[in-house]
Amino acid sequence: MAKATRYRFREYSVTAVTDPMALPTFEAVCVTGEERDCAAASGELHTPEELTRWIAGHCAQTGHQSYEQTTRTIVRAERGAWQ
Repeated sequence: MAKATRYRFREYSVTAVTDPMALPTFEAVCVTGEERDCAAASGELHTPEELTRWIAGHCAQTGHQSYEQTTRTIVRAERGAWQ
C-alpha cells in the first residue's frame, strides 16, 4: 500500500525589484492611420531620448502623431519573511 505524503507550504512576501545591472529598453510603434496603422517600429532603444529622437524623425518624415510606447525592465523577485 502506498503511503500518502503531505506537504505544507507557508507563504512569504515577494517584492519585485528592478535589476540595476540590466538596461531598460524602450520601443515605439506608429499607430497613426485611418484604415490601418502605419506600424513603423523604432526597434529596441536604451534611453527615452533615443526613443523621442526616433519619434521626432518619423513624425517629421510622415506627419504621423500617434505612437504606442513600450518600456521593458528586468526585475528580480526578492523573498521577504516567512509568514
